[in-house]
Parts: sequence; structure tokens; C-alpha cells
Amino acid sequence: MTTPPTQEWLASTIIASSSDAILFSDREGIIRFWNSGAEQMFGVTAAEALGQSLDLIIPENLRGRHWDGYGRVMASGSSRYSTNLLSAPALHRNGTRLSTEFSMVMVKDEAGVMLGVAAIIRDVSARWKREKELKERIAALEADKGTNG
Repeated sequence: MTTPPTQEWLASTIIASSSDAILFSDREGIIRFWNSGAEQMFGVTAAEALGQSLDLIIPENLRGRHWDGYGRVMASGSSRYSTNLLSAPALHRNGTRLSTEFSMVMVKDEAGVMLGVAAIIRDVSARWKREKELKERIAALEADKGTNG
């Protein structure tokens, strides 16, 4: 009989292998962990991402707003997105914008000092596109009903 795997081994294997992007950035927003799901989602290998700014995946027009919020989270040590999902556009290496949803994990040392933030990110671009198309079809049908009704 084989021994059951340790909690550490399970956590490491699950995190590394997840199809969701899982990453960690330090207080300055420098990427320190990047799993295989992040590689697939953003088209950037861990070797390329580690040591880089989160600007790597943040659309340029949203960076100011992102860094304002990031600074507040680092200062306060909390975010409503540690329990609620945040929807935000992200950037693939090829320049394509992705629709994403993610939750955040506040990572603190033993004294409660913020070390950074982990994020678990899912690409919801296909769902967002379907919902947009449905809304457009409904609007067109309602407009047609208004002119023919």
C-alpha cells in the first residue's frame, strides 16, 4: 500500500497544474509565482514572467486604476475581492484582450505584514462573448417588435 500524499505535495501539485492562472505578486507588483495555467492563459512562460511587473498582463489604459487599487490593498491588507470575484480585462502576449474573473488571496507574514497578493484567474472571454451576442439579439428583437408592433 502506498502512503497518502502530504498536504504540501497535494497543494503544490494542484496549484502548479491548475488550468486557472494562479500567480503571486509582491508588494511592488513584481510577479514571483506563475503557474502553467497562467502560461497558457497569457502566452507567457514562467521564466519570462517571473521578476516582471504585473503590467505584463494589464491593458495599458487600465494600469493607473490598477496601481491605485493595488496600493490601497497593500496599505490596508484587505480587499473585498478576497471573498468576491473581480471582473477585469487582461492582456495576452499577442495583444488580445481577455475577459477575466479572479479572486485574491492576501499573503501576509507571521506578524501580519503584507507580502503581496495571490490571484486565481479564470478566462471568461467565451462566456462574455456569448452573453454580449444574446443581449444584442434581444435588443434587435425588441427594436423589431417596436417597429412592427
